[in-house]
Amino acid sequence: MAREKKSFEKSLNELEEIVEKLEQGDMPLDESIKIFQKGVALSKELSKMLDEIEKKITILVENENGDIIEEDFIKD
Repeated sequence: MAREKKSFEKSLNELEEIVEKLEQGDMPLDESIKIFQKGVALSKELSKMLDEIEKKITILVENENGDIIEEDFIKD
């Protein structure tokens, strides 16, 4: 079965929980490594989500004539 795509907020919250657990420093090493790897995977997933979002964002800009125009957030 295909993995359900998580929302950005849910993934970010999960990553924050992983960081908190690792910062406590009271887990066995092998468990710490497992959740660290999960955190790295989540970080990559979040980065991809942000890249996709940046591509969709347009900026409203006023040109020299006073007209409002749309521009891409990221210019190629």
